[in-house]
Amino acid sequence: MTKKIPPESQSRAMELHEILNRANYQYYVLDAPELPDVEYDRCLRELQGLEEQYPQLVTSDSPTQRVGAEPLAAFTQIRHEMPMLSLDNAFSDEEMEDFDRRIRERLNYSAPVEYACEPKLDGIAVSLLYRNGLLERAATRGDGTVGEDITQNVRTIYSVPLKLLAEDVPDVLEVRGEIYMPKAGFEALNEKALATGDKTFVNPRNAAAGSLRQLDPRITAQRPLELCAYSVGVVEGGELPEAHSEILQQLNRWGFRINGEMTVAKNIQECIEYHRRLGEKRAQLPYDIDGIVFKVNSIPLQRRLGFVARAPRWATAYKFPAQEEMTRLLDVEFQVGRTGAVTPVARLEPVFVGGVTVSNATLHNRDEIERLGVKIGDTVIVRRAGDVIPQVVSVVESRRPKGARDIEFPSHCPVCDSPVEATPGEAVARCSGGLICSAQRKQAIKHFASRKAMDIDGLGDKLVEQMVDEGLLNSVSGLYHLSLEPLVALERMGEKSAQNLLDALERSKDTTLPKFLYALGIREVGEATARNLARHFGDLDQIMQADTEALQQVEDVGPIVAHYVAEFFEQPHNLEEIAALQQAGVHWAAEIRESGSEPLAGQTWVLTGKLETLSRSEAKDYLQRLGAKVAGSVSANTHTVVAGPGAGSKLNKARDLGLPVLDEEGLMSMLRTQGIEI
Repeated sequence: MTKKIPPESQSRAMELHEILNRANYQYYVLDAPELPDVEYDRCLRELQGLEEQYPQLVTSDSPTQRVGAEPLAAFTQIRHEMPMLSLDNAFSDEEMEDFDRRIRERLNYSAPVEYACEPKLDGIAVSLLYRNGLLERAATRGDGTVGEDITQNVRTIYSVPLKLLAEDVPDVLEVRGEIYMPKAGFEALNEKALATGDKTFVNPRNAAAGSLRQLDPRITAQRPLELCAYSVGVVEGGELPEAHSEILQQLNRWGFRINGEMTVAKNIQECIEYHRRLGEKRAQLPYDIDGIVFKVNSIPLQRRLGFVARAPRWATAYKFPAQEEMTRLLDVEFQVGRTGAVTPVARLEPVFVGGVTVSNATLHNRDEIERLGVKIGDTVIVRRAGDVIPQVVSVVESRRPKGARDIEFPSHCPVCDSPVEATPGEAVARCSGGLICSAQRKQAIKHFASRKAMDIDGLGDKLVEQMVDEGLLNSVSGLYHLSLEPLVALERMGEKSAQNLLDALERSKDTTLPKFLYALGIREVGEATARNLARHFGDLDQIMQADTEALQQVEDVGPIVAHYVAEFFEQPHNLEEIAALQQAGVHWAAEIRESGSEPLAGQTWVLTGKLETLSRSEAKDYLQRLGAKVAGSVSANTHTVVAGPGAGSKLNKARDLGLPVLDEEGLMSMLRTQGIEI
């Protein structure tokens, strides 16, 4: 007997239809997504649940019965000979185990099933049709049946082969893949847009979609797009291997990029472990992924399992915690950094995003607030990727309440009440109070003590704030005049902890000139610039006496950085502080090597995988001290790759290029031969 549909269920189903159809229109037609992917998935799953409970709700126009939305009218339409279906999703280990159980039951298998495992790139799915080895056409997935002809745009992407690199290819070969924008390219694209006053993109996926839908291929050609192949469709006049993983390797040999993190799991538990490992390194990958795709590796078993209406039975996508979520902006507060920068911080209705509960996010500066058009009370989209500070990336204007309030930037420092000043040409407004502002004093001390600076173990942020508030500490040089008795009197500070801190302070006195320069907190002087200054001038006195013209002779130092360095050393209170630090016993070995004469000068090294004896930053520091440049990606210009346990795509690429590869023991041996004491 058919169950009667409650009115509230009928109403909710219609509401979900409207939400999902609007989201599809914004994403696929207008190229202006408003709903985060995770909210879309949540609404779709809710509608699927209602339709499973009340099958009468299933209609031909339901969003559950289609993959995407109507293609853009401005492009020629292409009908896929083999539909490009979507994937079902899993969100927990238990759902993955259920997926595996259903497969084994349908196959009547008691033995484990082997799965191909691939990161799910966050991009745009495309179909590439090759006839006699030549690219004939390219199309978007569209609604799964009809897509858009984007051949001319795709031809501009260098990772798309125009001719396959072999003679043994099928007469007709349809390759399916994901066109995406790497993180570095996305950041550069947005920086360029900001510099020219153009609209920025919300995320790399949005940027890739907008780039592919340009009517002028010359614009697409300027965008940093990549293609990664993940499957095949129509194949005629030839044969492919009988395992999905082997098909991908064959595509790689024919000229297609495949994901270097791809592997084969022998059972579902290995799949779950692979998902955990990739989740841990997700933030370090050079591209965005939103989950892992698991496919039954055997093609004959895939054929036996078949399809349901919109997805294959033999594959699923195990999603990661969302990197974007919707929440409400409750208020905006303003924080003051060590250089006096006044930063607006969004106070949010707590929301779970990127694996943690987020209640605060950065709004960067006044210009960013104006660009976003955000108001207090708005519904906003918050993004958190890995360890990156959560940020508000867009506003859902359709949900703006009537009482939404403008954000007013302060004219006076919220900490010391000094005037807030804006330098012409800079987006950042700054407190003019200098060291009379306790916030700047606290931040300067925190930076001085940080691991990459003086590395004072045990001197955490809360302890710095407590000592400044109690009047024990008014400057960085004051650190070296602390004594046991006042420290023990602090809340939650025992005698042993206090003595450990004093010991750490004593150890920190023996440092390097680059670390000391970085610790001073000079504007725009990061680790690399500090190192270049030290190498070029050799000692601190030479740097302090250099004018802007001399400073600009240093590698990577332009007029702005030179101005900040010269200005810093012109200030009497800064010179007094440096003298006080040296009188307290802070010292460093002379920089005896001139730039270009180091043993590894001109070489580019890459670190990948886990280092067990050295930390990644220690290894990087040692290599840089020997003159090497340490890069984040492998290329033909890379000199050596250091690979620890867990090394993946970078190690594979190094081997493909025939580059020298060292393990951690080999690295340490090389460092010792160069006189580095470890």
